[in-house]
Amino acid sequence: MSMSRQLPGWTAERADAGTPLRGRVALITGAGRGIGRAIAEALAEAGAQVELCDLDGAAADDAATALASSYPNAEARATGSRVDVADSADVRAWVDASVGRRGRVDILVNNAGVQLNRAVADLSDDDWHRVLGVNLDGAFFASREAGRWMRSQGGGAIVNIASIAERFGMPRRVPYGVTKAGISALTRGLATEWASDGIRVNALAPGYVETDLVRDAFDAGHIDRTEIVAKIPMGRLATPRSIANVALFLASDAAEYVTGQTIFVDGGYAISK
Repeated sequence: MSMSRQLPGWTAERADAGTPLRGRVALITGAGRGIGRAIAEALAEAGAQVELCDLDGAAADDAATALASSYPNAEARATGSRVDVADSADVRAWVDASVGRRGRVDILVNNAGVQLNRAVADLSDDDWHRVLGVNLDGAFFASREAGRWMRSQGGGAIVNIASIAERFGMPRRVPYGVTKAGISALTRGLATEWASDGIRVNALAPGYVETDLVRDAFDAGHIDRTEIVAKIPMGRLATPRSIANVALFLASDAAEYVTGQTIFVDGGYAISK
């Protein structure tokens, strides 16, 4: 017997090949810039109404304003909010307010994340807890709160952003790697627990992406661009849209039989010698 479900509002009349997410509501964390903003753009372009949040509220507002201008139809309205995903009360208030505005939540993308380049011996307790709080606690809090609504409405899709850092020992990035390994474990656990509720949960693990964060790391000498590119079989870094395209796939009906997976989007980095 099939356990798949057709969500309320996800009818053929409301979605087509050009706008496969028409009629759906997507929540994206860390959406003020970089990968999160690119994902918000991809989902809005596909017809979704989008709720963006970021610790930088001004960046979230700017991204939402740009989306509303680019996709002015009612289906692609965008709202930006300032949210600290490490604060469970803040996350619950944002999710509930988003549902209050839109009436439902069909897609959650847990993108918010922070990074530290620091030796373990120099990490303070606050450093450790801040990275875990944003990267791992934030994904759990948002999933729990969005999951409550998804279960009550008959299903949904959650996309978590992991990293190739979960697979490698990366000096000076220990808290980050720990959280990203945790994201994949969280993904598998939620996927199995919520499959019967019609909720799919997947993750994607980006490699090196042309974002401000990575460019800053290159400029600071923390990583060497030439060395990194030489290790990528495809010979280049990803663009934020490269990542967003996979997030869109996982959020859409095209991935209706995919759950509990972490898909590496790294140009072959993780499989090369």
